[in-house]
Amino acid sequence: MKLFLTWALLAFTNLLFGQAVFPDFLQGTWKMENNEGYEHWDKLDDHVLKGVAYKTTGGQLTVTEYLDIAKKGDEIIYTAIVTNQNQKQVVAFKMTRSDSLFVFENETHDFPKKIVYQKLADTALLVQVLDEKQAGYRYRMTKQTPEKTEADTSVLNPDYDKALAERLGGDDYGMKKYFLVILKTGSNSTADKQAISESFRGHLDNINKLVKEGKLVVAGPLGKNENNYRGIFILQHIQSIEEAQALLQSDPAIKNSLLDYEIYNWYGSAALPEYLPASDKIWKKNP
Repeated sequence: MKLFLTWALLAFTNLLFGQAVFPDFLQGTWKMENNEGYEHWDKLDDHVLKGVAYKTTGGQLTVTEYLDIAKKGDEIIYTAIVTNQNQKQVVAFKMTRSDSLFVFENETHDFPKKIVYQKLADTALLVQVLDEKQAGYRYRMTKQTPEKTEADTSVLNPDYDKALAERLGGDDYGMKKYFLVILKTGSNSTADKQAISESFRGHLDNINKLVKEGKLVVAGPLGKNENNYRGIFILQHIQSIEEAQALLQSDPAIKNSLLDYEIYNWYGSAALPEYLPASDKIWKKNP
């Protein structure tokens, strides 16, 4: 009986940690209690939260940390880049608990070794930044209302154009989610020149089609390299990697395996597509 209970406890523990909860509740802007420190988090998709920590002084915003929480296989990893520490190197913390507390640990880091987010209520957090002896510092954070966040933003950037930001789909930092596609040599090694020519003619035609549909923002070849990378695409208005994969199958060179690809989430300026109208006025020869 004792052996059975031990096995059951282990099975329950594995189940608990195998189904780690993603801390979606962090989305939004949070303000430190009695302090002008903030954290803002955006959910890029079901696997990625992007955050930034900043302070405001006299209406000026100073970024102190760039933050990221992402699912990587069976793990959830919290990464931080502190702007004035560690030569701006990325420090990673692995989630070790995700129930009433969201605990991220890195035993090899000097300080902190543990970062804890505890949801006290829908609009209240307790954050703990600790060493190996559970010493460190703790502070409460309160979620800001959209009205207050908008007011703060308008003060921090006197040139803020709300209508433009909304049209481009930018978040509070003028950024949005894209997908970066790296094109590489495919598995099809045919020597049929006509088939190759037709596929790559279709490749170029498909690029123009996707640009007109507003799905493709950047496309261009890469120089010769040892990785056999051939070019890049940056896609927008795509909700998932699966949707991006389906879209790429409209490219004859990819469909015929003359090109293959890798896809990555990319977070960049929402203003990036604004170069496209100018790009149509500066070419002399159509490729």
